[in-house]
Amino acid sequence: MRLDTFGGMAICNLVAIAIMIGTAATLHAAGKTDINTAADAAQALRPVAGQFAFLLFALGIIGTGLLAVPVLAGSAAYAVGEARNWKIGLKHKPWDAIGFYSVIGVATLLGIAIDWSPLDPIKALFGSAVINGVVAVPIMAAMMLVVARHSAMRQFTATRWLLFFGWGATLVMAIAALAMLAL
Repeated sequence: MRLDTFGGMAICNLVAIAIMIGTAATLHAAGKTDINTAADAAQALRPVAGQFAFLLFALGIIGTGLLAVPVLAGSAAYAVGEARNWKIGLKHKPWDAIGFYSVIGVATLLGIAIDWSPLDPIKALFGSAVINGVVAVPIMAAMMLVVARHSAMRQFTATRWLLFFGWGATLVMAIAALAMLAL
């Protein structure tokens, strides 16, 4: 489990860094410093992808959506189902876990409705990232309190080093959120 966690986090962070560096290099090279629409972002890929820039961008967005929608809808269903003490899990038939599958359905329909709404997707992405950054601080603090409790975590209680780095990350997130709000 430890190897899987560390390996997964390392790969996840490498992919995130590659995306950020690749995006920054591509956008900067194309002279795009003010992205307001998805078309602007796709156009920035033209020096790399040529006439296939829009196709490449579309495939990336569709692929991301196909990966994200089930994960987000499923995680919402697990969270609501556990909070409501419902029968949860994809191992159950839909008629055995009606609440769980209903949340998946509603979350998916809500995502489709937002997609068809006049909401600007670039502004929505930016806004959701800001909200996530602010909301992450109390969630991280609560998680740190839980993982430090042996009575709750038993053999999975965080070590001193994990607690040190976890609280450090929480502090950095808090400082970043406060700095953003102050500006």
